[in-house]
Amino acid sequence: MAKIGSIDLGEFPLLLAPMEDVSDPPFRALCKENGADVVYTEFISSEGLIRNAAKSTMKLDIYEQERPVGIQIFGANLDSMLQSVDIVEQTNPDIIDINFGCPVKKVVCKGAGAGILKDIDKMEMLTREMVKRTKLPVTVKTRLGWDEKSIKIVEVAERIQDAGAKAITIHGRTRAQMYKGFADWAPILDVKNNPRMNIPVFGNGDVNSPEKAVEMRDKYGLDGAMIGRASIGNPWFFNHVKHYFKTAEHLPYPMINERIEMARRHLEMSIKWKGEKLGVLETRRHYSNYFKGIPDFKKHRTKMVTCDYSAQLFDLFDELKVRFKNKELAY
Repeated sequence: MAKIGSIDLGEFPLLLAPMEDVSDPPFRALCKENGADVVYTEFISSEGLIRNAAKSTMKLDIYEQERPVGIQIFGANLDSMLQSVDIVEQTNPDIIDINFGCPVKKVVCKGAGAGILKDIDKMEMLTREMVKRTKLPVTVKTRLGWDEKSIKIVEVAERIQDAGAKAITIHGRTRAQMYKGFADWAPILDVKNNPRMNIPVFGNGDVNSPEKAVEMRDKYGLDGAMIGRASIGNPWFFNHVKHYFKTAEHLPYPMINERIEMARRHLEMSIKWKGEKLGVLETRRHYSNYFKGIPDFKKHRTKMVTCDYSAQLFDLFDELKVRFKNKELAY
């Protein structure tokens, strides 16, 4: 039974990963409806928060139906990180998560995200001080190491735990790998098998099928799986994994009309939350997966990702609903 502090997550919880311009409140709410046990916000810059930057503060929005929800922050300056903890607390999340894993250059070059993997002492210090600052449970997301020559994740995880973190999520790649190649879960297993570890150890990276989730649970013995790219345009993924856990059988994927309605709801919620322009723009990345597997769909998909106005998209959804009425296709 996995727990983050006093939050009971059940057996092998599925967590929605923090993804920039993806894990916003509308998408998190849809994933929660469809089986996600914990959801995390997009990562938020501590420097942006303390300067009241509009983009950063907007990311603090959470819906009640998302809970338990974690707000993830990143940074490398202690004072800024502590001030950001104070700001985050005011929005009353269930968890504060520290991003020690983002591999993007603009984050890493400031010593934040995966950049801090070069300074494990600082990583431990930031965690310890942030834990002291708040009564909320603090969790950490990180990678195996900076590169394959500097993987010290067993030591890192132990020190993060000793600093007071209530759980750790480990992406099975190094920073040098970015998102290329395959995730290596063996070092995460080493963390889990460390007899000194007593907090949940969650795995992340390449959990892109129910079978992979089963492997992470049964072969690697981890405490839960964090799902990232497999959920984009596919909020049903969490329930499909859970069904497979129970039955060893795959659920049929939704019929076309259900996919259209999910895409419509997603767009409506996004526009309501972030306005017409961004709402249209930031849902585009989901459409390929929402409508994956539909024959001769390329021209419709092209139209979806080039429409600048929601009215055009809603008209297209109506047109498709009539055209594909009652058709069921493999995902």
